[in-house]
Amino acid sequence: MAGTMRQRFVDVTSELLDTNGNLAVLTADLSTEMFSHARKRHPARVINVGIREQLLISMTGGISLVGMRPIAHSFAPFLIERPFEQIKLDLNHQGVGAVLVSAGASYDIASGGRTHQSPGDVALLSTLPDWTIHVPGHADEAEVMLRDAAARDDLIYIRLSNQSNRQPYATPGNDRLTMLRTGTQATVIAVGPLCDAVLEATADLDVNVLYAATVRPFDGDTLRQSVAGQAVPRVVLVEPMLEGTSSTEVLRSLSGKPVRLLPLGVAREELRYYGTPAQHAIAHGLDAAGLRRSISFFINEQ
Repeated sequence: MAGTMRQRFVDVTSELLDTNGNLAVLTADLSTEMFSHARKRHPARVINVGIREQLLISMTGGISLVGMRPIAHSFAPFLIERPFEQIKLDLNHQGVGAVLVSAGASYDIASGGRTHQSPGDVALLSTLPDWTIHVPGHADEAEVMLRDAAARDDLIYIRLSNQSNRQPYATPGNDRLTMLRTGTQATVIAVGPLCDAVLEATADLDVNVLYAATVRPFDGDTLRQSVAGQAVPRVVLVEPMLEGTSSTEVLRSLSGKPVRLLPLGVAREELRYYGTPAQHAIAHGLDAAGLRRSISFFINEQ
């Protein structure tokens, strides 16, 4: 299997189309050529609607209503932000299931400008109930999530990225937080493809490092266990999307405790220079050096 998350998505989905006659894939002029072989084999179940993202979601809802399992795919801003009303009405309100698989993450397509950036997608989708939201950090994790999602009948969002950790850290088939390192001064939650940067940034710091590839539902049980016995837990939340996206989940998990929380992620300020994804990460303080500065200052505060 190919190494990138997006190519893995295409390869695995094409395979699943061959073995699951109930599965359908809908695209909006993205990855259509990558699905060309699958379309030849299954022309009625590999559908490109063109640059019509609202229609993409409405058709996804309709296909689900007749008992099939649809997978809809586009860049994150076009899959979540542009057709949000259709997600709310044609999926949630109708009480149907679907799999939404995005590409582009927050700023993978930095050269495309603001139209192709979507740091707020998870925050926006989190305003709706009943969604499982995966943020894989490696293609192997994305494959496990995709295979599981195709076999279910509920609402699932899989947020793919060009950025990747060197290895998968999530336990296959387990949506819970994974303890990667133990310490006493703070608990750092690393989400998806930012995990390697977090591990590098905290290499000699006395902190817990928890890895999350699934952010909804949020695994509050493991977080509570990691801070048990601490009078005032210090928690650092490092997400590859809008800063503070999962802050409410952390605070809800630790309700009844005084908590010091540092949310790190993509800043609300819009960066108006295209640059590269690596330059955007540095600008938002999400590279290893930037994370090191923020986390060190936080755990040394009185």
